Amino acid sequence: MKIVDLRSDTVTKPTPAMWEAMAHAELGDDVYGEDPTVNRLEAMSAEYMGKEAALFVTSGTQGNLVALLTHCGRGDEVILGDKSHTFVYEQGGMAALGGIVPHIIPNRPDGTLRLADITAAIRPDNMHFPRTRLICLENTHNNCNGTPLTAGYTAQVAELARAHGLWFHIDGARIFNAAVALDVDVRELVRHVDSVTFCLSKGLCAPVGSVLCGPSDFIAEARRARKILGGGMRQAGILAAAGIVALEQLAGRLAEDHIRARRLAAGLATIPGLEIAPVSTNILYFSLANDVPLTPQEFVARLKERNVLVLAHGGRSLRAVTHYWIGDEDIEQALAAVRGVLVRMKN
Repeated sequence: MKIVDLRSDTVTKPTPAMWEAMAHAELGDDVYGEDPTVNRLEAMSAEYMGKEAALFVTSGTQGNLVALLTHCGRGDEVILGDKSHTFVYEQGGMAALGGIVPHIIPNRPDGTLRLADITAAIRPDNMHFPRTRLICLENTHNNCNGTPLTAGYTAQVAELARAHGLWFHIDGARIFNAAVALDVDVRELVRHVDSVTFCLSKGLCAPVGSVLCGPSDFIAEARRARKILGGGMRQAGILAAAGIVALEQLAGRLAEDHIRARRLAAGLATIPGLEIAPVSTNILYFSLANDVPLTPQEFVARLKERNVLVLAHGGRSLRAVTHYWIGDEDIEQALAAVRGVLVRMKN
């Protein structure tokens, strides 16, 4: 029986078209700016985001860290949500490697930050305090049910940032999912921001890489930050070729993943013992009810015995993520496995 891997969209493998493009990629030394395939990917990415320039990086974590190192100096402060990927899952890189201070405020259930909370977090000009330099948002917001942030909300945060002389960065790991869910051009979601990262290696199926986009002078400085982090990849066109295919062929099909996530949620909702969170994109959170005598880890292990993989997420919560390699039959297999675990447990 096929293994249905719903742990994350990071588990996606390259499509046949990507393997073909990688095999025939034209290469050069990217540190010298001579890899034509990387150059093409960066130009395409900047165009997609409506920005002047772009930089190919190894991962979303590296892209976010490069952005923070470029926007902020040592001792500067960044305002971001307490559930944001940059704060929770990136090992404190901003502080450990950049000497940048995180100022954490609460994420609301939809992933947004209250404008009043952002304003209250901005430091006055006082030698006792770090200088506030940057506001960071995440779109879609992973820990907030994969919820997309609207263009209108982002524009409000941008206006606030400009009024206080701050930079504004978006961790847009799944920004194309947000654009599809909101039925807007992705440019509208980042029109007013200073920089944005997006991942090629999640729902877009490329094996490696993210892209950081912004003004030309910002990207020139970001290139230096990438280098000091060990991100000069030389003949990186082999990887960039898959990224080009991702933009040309995969960004437009993400609605299929959203439909399957909703189908999975609807099926799980019929199974006693589960509590289902709202679904907006390709990320589904669900929880074991308190009367289910299993820990999430035990539940995950029993699903694995049935060739279905999901992720325990803390507390009683679990996560399932749909992606290119999950079809309708995989959703049915996953639902059958969940029913099998819970029914067998009751018997």
